[in-house]
Amino acid sequence: MAAETLGFFQLVNHGVPVDLLESLKDAAHDFFAQPSEKKAVYRKEVSPSPLVKYGTSFVPEKEKALEWKDYISMVYTNDAEALQQWPKECREVALEYLKTSMSMVRRLLEILMGNLGVELDDTKIDGLTGMKMVNMNFYPTCPDPDLTVGVGRHSDMGTLTILLQDGIGGLYVKVAEEIANIGKKGEWVEIPPVPGALVVNIGDALQIISNGKYKSAEHRVRTTSTKSRVSVPIFTSPRPSEKIAPLPQAVEKDGMACYREVIFGDYMRNFFGNVHDGKKSLEFAQINYP
Repeated sequence: MAAETLGFFQLVNHGVPVDLLESLKDAAHDFFAQPSEKKAVYRKEVSPSPLVKYGTSFVPEKEKALEWKDYISMVYTNDAEALQQWPKECREVALEYLKTSMSMVRRLLEILMGNLGVELDDTKIDGLTGMKMVNMNFYPTCPDPDLTVGVGRHSDMGTLTILLQDGIGGLYVKVAEEIANIGKKGEWVEIPPVPGALVVNIGDALQIISNGKYKSAEHRVRTTSTKSRVSVPIFTSPRPSEKIAPLPQAVEKDGMACYREVIFGDYMRNFFGNVHDGKKSLEFAQINYP
């Protein structure tokens, strides 16, 4: 199973209409094509809403070299707030994308947790996906792609990420262990764009909860000199107040816990307080036995 090895897989027949996905890419291009001053109103320091943030790179105040991208981040609380606070250029299509994707997320988690012997009810689903966020990423053409990256190598902090990428490509995942027909350990392999497909990747929270059975995927994005690129991820995570720890069923099967219990908000602060550095973020919760 890809969730146990690569941490990345692609889905077709996912229930999200293809014309909605095309509209989503158009909306992303529309937003980022605006004059700088219109986008800048959503910068963290001045944004009219704590739900919306526009920025460049990941932790620019700590990075030696900035990532070659802009993004708009939209946190979901409820439909009314999304339609009022998210940017008008993309709010309706981004909200529809989120809402139509969540039944797929639920089904995926039911399968993944079922493999661990855990049956999910609404409370447990909410515990895994209580925080939801839609991002739109824009990677402008780069005159010399070899001198920079679109996004540095990292794993996502949450449970599952659902990603729409356009047809240009540039998303790479690191092979953690040799996988037949995919690559050797340590190699970077591209996740090729498939028309109408959505990319799913495992996040750190799911690796912790599964006691390491499911692997969060170390990935990065390369820039291109030919055409600007957009991607639109949905990040699903536990709420900041949620405690996460390896499931008893997983610990019993493995004989020991690989991770300690953490409050997810503490994990988030550590994640966002450091530059992208592979899967180093997982060390925050890791138990190092003598």
